[in-house]
Amino acid sequence: MSNGEPLQDRDTVLSVWWGNLGQTDRIAAKYDWCYLDSPFPAPVIKLLRHVPSGDWVGSCCAGKRRMACGDRVLTAGVMADLAVVPAHRTLGPAMMLQQAIVAEAKEQLDLLYGFPNTNAVAVFKRSGYARLTDLVRYVHVLRSAQYLRRHVPGWLAAPLGAMADTALRLQEGLRRLRGPSLRADWCAQADDRMDALWQRSPRGKVMLTVRNAEYLRWRFDRSPMATTRYLTLSPRGSEELHAWFATQLEDGTLHVRDYWTDHGVDGLPAAYVDALLRAARQAGAAAVSVQVSEREGHLSGWGEREFRERGRRPVYGFKGKALDKEDGMPVLHLSSADEDE
Repeated sequence: MSNGEPLQDRDTVLSVWWGNLGQTDRIAAKYDWCYLDSPFPAPVIKLLRHVPSGDWVGSCCAGKRRMACGDRVLTAGVMADLAVVPAHRTLGPAMMLQQAIVAEAKEQLDLLYGFPNTNAVAVFKRSGYARLTDLVRYVHVLRSAQYLRRHVPGWLAAPLGAMADTALRLQEGLRRLRGPSLRADWCAQADDRMDALWQRSPRGKVMLTVRNAEYLRWRFDRSPMATTRYLTLSPRGSEELHAWFATQLEDGTLHVRDYWTDHGVDGLPAAYVDALLRAARQAGAAAVSVQVSEREGHLSGWGEREFRERGRRPVYGFKGKALDKEDGMPVLHLSSADEDE
């Protein structure tokens, strides 16, 4: 087992990733973005060598993030990119890599967390991780016909869908008349207004990623993995930002990868969700999806606008350094942007 250096060991890590971590034509771009272009301190990288042959057969990384908790800014790590070459793909090498990352992270990080799939949960548990929360996917349907076809004949789905969509638009129109006057704009890049919004918004004692413009420019604007557009909300006649949503349109669904508002951790106003839904419909989306950690009270705006749960994934982690001295685990606010890609 060896410690890796992001630049020096780039080719070694990529040789382990090749054919093991998704789309092989994009892994180099992903590595450079995540581990060389990041505005955060250097990631924790562990490399596993097969001694008899001298070959590198496994790698594991923890990308660092800045997270706020009250008045403190802490260093967290997101567990990512665990890969073992097929000839050595047994529980032993995966456990060795996980345990090495955990030992290193306890010295460098205040929190290490990850999003294991079903097959990896046992490895996470045996490595000392505890279940922290769930990342829950919620969906709101904008065009009902394609979803109704799953339950009724096609000839009936179209008229029923049209009726349902008309009723929803009427409800949204009435709410718009009674709600705040908001201007919704699309933009391709983060701007300095997002810094001002972050600074003035309430964050309480919840632990969450620092959502400033520097983070957004790296996480979304420079990402080689997907194209992101921001929907920004401002009062009419003002440039002051009340909210932003980082979105990606895929196969007819507008995915909200991250968002932040002037209400901060106190919750998302339903009027802001209304503005998002109007913009999504105008952009041609058939549905809107968001993934957020489950936290009482914070999800009320989504729930009021009939976002329904469509799946959940566990988040595992453990405390290190500063947090290890405290009782209990801070409540986490996570979105799909808190994953490694």
